[in-house]
Amino acid sequence: MTQFEKPATRPGRPTFSSGPCAKFPGWSLDGLKDFHPGRSHRAGGEVKKLEAVIERSRKLLGIPEDYKIAITPASDTGAFEMALWNLLGPRGVDVMAWEVFGKIWVVDIVAELRIRDVRVFESDFGMLPDLAQIDTDRDVVFTWNGTTSGVRIPDGGWIKDDRKGLTICDATSALFSMDIPWNKLDAVTWSWQKVLGSEGGHGMIALSPRAIQRLESYKPERPLPKLFRISKKGKVSQDPFVGKTINTPSMLAVEDCLTALNWAEEIGGLPAMQKRSDDNLAAVAAWAAEKDWIDFLPEEEAIRSNTSICLKLTDTWFLNRPSEDHWPIVKSVQKLLEGEGVAYDFANHRDSVPGFRFWGGATVEKADIEAALDWLDWGYRTVRAQYEQEAA
Repeated sequence: MTQFEKPATRPGRPTFSSGPCAKFPGWSLDGLKDFHPGRSHRAGGEVKKLEAVIERSRKLLGIPEDYKIAITPASDTGAFEMALWNLLGPRGVDVMAWEVFGKIWVVDIVAELRIRDVRVFESDFGMLPDLAQIDTDRDVVFTWNGTTSGVRIPDGGWIKDDRKGLTICDATSALFSMDIPWNKLDAVTWSWQKVLGSEGGHGMIALSPRAIQRLESYKPERPLPKLFRISKKGKVSQDPFVGKTINTPSMLAVEDCLTALNWAEEIGGLPAMQKRSDDNLAAVAAWAAEKDWIDFLPEEEAIRSNTSICLKLTDTWFLNRPSEDHWPIVKSVQKLLEGEGVAYDFANHRDSVPGFRFWGGATVEKADIEAALDWLDWGYRTVRAQYEQEAA
């Protein structure tokens, strides 16, 4: 087997998963010393911690004061399902799908909720649907950032200020790293694991006054599971929006989220988090520009994600191989680098295009991603040489 010289520098933290994401630099279990095991989440001090997660998230993200924010079960998925099941029905729906989770929301809307008037706008991985075709006088369902395609919406200019429909946005891998125009969005969901790098299992939802009005004026004919019920007898319950969660949260995860918020505030808040993510994207762009075997999955620079950075292989040798070889090659490179302890969990999503995906969100150090990319170059060349020798 041909031997290539290994890079001299190793990442200080080799975790590049797109969820759960890397912990913030300096994280340790010692930071959770204020956790009180065995205390009820209904106890006064614990409710205050849950409320602190809500209000500190509001401040950090710049969420308007008249938006209501709640902690939900089941991560971003639970939060987004809560929005869909409660809000959809009185208007036609435009839903966009250009990556795995957008396609999942299409299934929910068409097959499970059985909304009758639905227009689906799909595009291939690495591309966006034509935003000019979206009618915001209808309800609109979309992801802001496609975690499995590396594609983000560049801005909110396509959303009318005087829209009649609701805009329902899965923003879990966009918040904390991208500019989000809150006045354009009516229901926004996210989780603690994305960008903040906190623990999974809990989600959050922010609802505009227009979304609250929908909740209080429209009652879906379908039955709502208990975990989704945020209104009763035509009125929105205030409890979830002041830290009194629908079900029992993990107070250990709450403590971890508070430490992540501490870190975000200490480094300079949202602008600093966005800059760290932008710097990571720029590092990948500079590296890819020098390679002749790999490039960004999204070809249009304006729509490239700075969190879930997705790459495709452009090497003629790779492209000319049978398609059934593509994923095994990708997995072989990942296995090789994981064996070296220099990068973990960086293969693209199994339902996406065979390639590599490096999480570049704010908790990842630029030096770590630069070092990992040099190892990726070594790993790919090593695996290719092995295939060539076996074929000789």
